Amino acid sequence: MPSPSPDTPTADSPVPLLRMAGITKSFPGVRALSGVDLTVVGGEVHCLLGQNGAGKSTLIKVLAGAHQPDSGEIVWQGRPARLKSPIDAMRLGVATIYQELDLVEHLSVAENVGLGHEPTRAGFLVRTGVARRRAASLLHRLGHDEIDPAVPVAELSSAQRQIVSMARALSRDARLIVMDEPSAALDPDEVSNLFRVVRTLTGDGVAVVYISHRLEEIRTIGDRVTVLKDGRSVADALPARSTPTRDIVTLMTGRSVERVFPSSRTAGPVDSGAPHVLKVEGLGRTGEFEPLDLEVGAGEIVGLAGLVGSGRSEILETVYGARRPTSGRVLVDGREVRPGNVRAAVRAGIGLAPEERKAQALLMLEPVTRNVSLSTLGRFSRLGWIDRSAERVSARRATRDLALRPDSPETLVRNLSGGNQQKAVLARWLLRGCRVLLLDEPTRGVDIGARVELYALIRRLADDGLAVLVVSSEIPEVLGLADRVLVLREGHVVHRAPAGDLDEHRVLDLVLEGNHAS
Repeated sequence: MPSPSPDTPTADSPVPLLRMAGITKSFPGVRALSGVDLTVVGGEVHCLLGQNGAGKSTLIKVLAGAHQPDSGEIVWQGRPARLKSPIDAMRLGVATIYQELDLVEHLSVAENVGLGHEPTRAGFLVRTGVARRRAASLLHRLGHDEIDPAVPVAELSSAQRQIVSMARALSRDARLIVMDEPSAALDPDEVSNLFRVVRTLTGDGVAVVYISHRLEEIRTIGDRVTVLKDGRSVADALPARSTPTRDIVTLMTGRSVERVFPSSRTAGPVDSGAPHVLKVEGLGRTGEFEPLDLEVGAGEIVGLAGLVGSGRSEILETVYGARRPTSGRVLVDGREVRPGNVRAAVRAGIGLAPEERKAQALLMLEPVTRNVSLSTLGRFSRLGWIDRSAERVSARRATRDLALRPDSPETLVRNLSGGNQQKAVLARWLLRGCRVLLLDEPTRGVDIGARVELYALIRRLADDGLAVLVVSSEIPEVLGLADRVLVLREGHVVHRAPAGDLDEHRVLDLVLEGNHAS
């Protein structure tokens, strides 16, 4: 008796909603996909993982009808399908929500939800009341009655815009929704709410393909996982919750998880008798964090661990002078830094890589050179003119030292990957010759492969003599990078210890149940 085809239903496996088999796609000089398989069933969250360049974006563009595959097969509910355009994909029931949401900000929520299929009278008069009622019904289905269908999208938060994009997908009767890094701009409470909405969708039978760099999210929201590497699917439909993280990391990177973080203090132990590069004495801001003391020596990485609202980022911004303290002082190499003054902090040798690098650190429409030289322009100024040649040479030397790719000083920063954008920020402070490096969420929006590279780079910078103070919402990252860790809870330091004396469970216990005993 012949065996059933992959799309023949059995008692244990219903017909998949989507099956992509052997998908290949090449561009001039680049083979983006080399035989990718993806099978998605209705009502599941199927996570798609891979480093930048693994082929995720190309694959979802094939699924969205934006790219035509060179070979391979797409099967929808057991029948072959050809997606010649995004319209074909939408008619089939596929909706894609990209990381950069394609909402029209000056239009209302209802207008965005119904864009392209507005209810009309006489074929051309939009029935505004009907459109708003339809949008309200979809928002209610998603559990967001607080979003007013009449308000412009420009007035909504990032989380609310995600919901509007989902409502628009549902307005076209989407059976499968692709979500590309949906949590990248959301805080933890908003991520929890996003997960609730996703589970509402899958409970109604809608399938979700979920793309994220955050492996901890996969454990929470995912049902199955497909991993891409170098344009190939190296694992298809792994169980999301029971597959060990080390196995997923190895599949994505080709490295074992033990090699993700560099060894601490590769240049030897910090001299405990040497003066600290950064010293914070009684620094506090009323309502944000209580007065604290901390020191960071040359060649040392100190981590701040805690939940959002614990005061982590506020401490970094106060040390940097972006916030004025209500008490205490900051010293660099024994010299007090003028409080609440960014220029004074930079002159003292303090550099900050902020959490929102695109909005707070980078000029996205400017080239790499301009971004790297931003804090040292005076060095290249001659009689009011900038010596562009000297600026370019110095910036290129700094970026090459960090292996920024592509190796072109004229590349626009917006065209760099997340990891290379972060390198551009670090190169700025290296060119400045900073002594203290403050890192706030240094790997946010960066894939696991680029993270490994950034971790090694941060360790190397410390070994070269920088004092590094790092904040991350990912506890394993703090523990893996830092030599010492301060655990924060509600603005208080509740524990101090060498990183090797802590594990993730212990830190979580401290941030959730801390007794303010340092």
